[in-house]
Amino acid sequence: MDTFFKISERGSTVAREVRGGIVTFFTMAYIIVLNPLILGFAPDVDGGFLGGVEPPGNLPMIAAGTALVAGVMTILMGVVANYPLALATGLGLNAFVAFSIASQMTWADAMGLVVLEGIVILVLVLTGFREAVFHAVPAQLKIAISVGIGLFIALIGFVDAGFVRRIPDAANTTVPVQLGPAGQLQGWPVLVFCVGLALMVALWVRRVKGAILISIIATTVLAVVVEAIGKFGAGGAKNPTGWGLTVPSPPGTVFDVPDFGTLGQFDLFDSFASVGVVAAVLLVFTLLLADFFDTMGTMTAIGAEAGLLDEEGAPPNTRRILVVDSIAAAAGGAAGVSSNTSYIESASGVGEGARTGLASVVTGVCFLLSIFLAPLVAVIPSEAAVPALVLVGFLMMQQVKGIAWDDVEIAIPAFLTIVLMPFTYSITAGIGAGFLAYVLIKVVKGKTRQVHPLLWVIAVLFVAYFAINPLTSLLT
Repeated sequence: MDTFFKISERGSTVAREVRGGIVTFFTMAYIIVLNPLILGFAPDVDGGFLGGVEPPGNLPMIAAGTALVAGVMTILMGVVANYPLALATGLGLNAFVAFSIASQMTWADAMGLVVLEGIVILVLVLTGFREAVFHAVPAQLKIAISVGIGLFIALIGFVDAGFVRRIPDAANTTVPVQLGPAGQLQGWPVLVFCVGLALMVALWVRRVKGAILISIIATTVLAVVVEAIGKFGAGGAKNPTGWGLTVPSPPGTVFDVPDFGTLGQFDLFDSFASVGVVAAVLLVFTLLLADFFDTMGTMTAIGAEAGLLDEEGAPPNTRRILVVDSIAAAAGGAAGVSSNTSYIESASGVGEGARTGLASVVTGVCFLLSIFLAPLVAVIPSEAAVPALVLVGFLMMQQVKGIAWDDVEIAIPAFLTIVLMPFTYSITAGIGAGFLAYVLIKVVKGKTRQVHPLLWVIAVLFVAYFAINPLTSLLT
């Protein structure tokens, strides 16, 4: 095992890899609950629901499919690419599939487009194009991507915990977010998050082994006790001080029998007849571009945090990582649970010490077990898991010192990359803005020869990406 995964060579141990894999699973387990909520309640153009069953009857089968694909693909990432990177249904991508694609066609057609997108990305990897783009990106922009993702996942942690809240649309204010539901912290669930974060930081600075995992388990126990006493229930518009995604109560049963009803529910080409060739191609292009650069940013950030990048800022086995990620995109569509992609939450496992693919194997096994142990997994509230994202955000932010801030030619693109990821809630938007700013500044300064030819191609693609709505209206 040590030889296969190069555990000693990368300065790790089996215990650290196992802990890291479990921590990554805990910080990602929310997708098993959240993906069904996003996909399961959205009707397609004919009024049908994913899985052929109306909600909430289709939610268990979406959850089972979500966990199955995440488990298999994450294990594949560990074994094939030997990288501490976990995969699952991509957030943002699943919402786009549910509300922008399925609303125009049947669910089978929508998932067929996801499969096509995965196949196209796989072709781009096998031809070397995707890897070539990665190597064409300046090293300091890669650092900026890692830093931006660090801020992004920290914001995700604060939002999922209810510490930072979106201000309701009806509010007479231009401020988009605030502290708590009314400008101040309210409710016991957010207090549980604060206790968990404080405990995690305390254990971390004391260099306690397993600090993140210990904190998640201890905070989950605290959450169960708090809910048993206070009965706060699930959060929402009518209960803003409730729990975020999962109410932490003891499960009535430990095991559950899975239903894989969504598997195989896709049609590759009917969408072209449903919405037209141009519209279908534009939808695939949007999925492809988001998936393409999300993974590039994620694997760079994970590699930087784990100290695995080479002098060009590339992780080991780059092509293998990209191949597995591309297969995962198609597999998610084939299983009817939307495109699967690399998860930045893997950084929490790296923060716990993970450095090899063994951690991914552990995470994948946890996902497979969760198919049968769904009631047990559902006990862990986001308030107990997301303090790990805040801590890892800090660790990734430390890389900002590697950017030459006195050189405006790289500093401005890096700045836009970093701030737009959390401000737009999109890794792709941050990368796109950084790339476009970099090319623009080189042109203005008369240094076009310093721009890699592939960056010109990517800049044009990002212009199309940001202008996708007017282009769609114009061409269709």
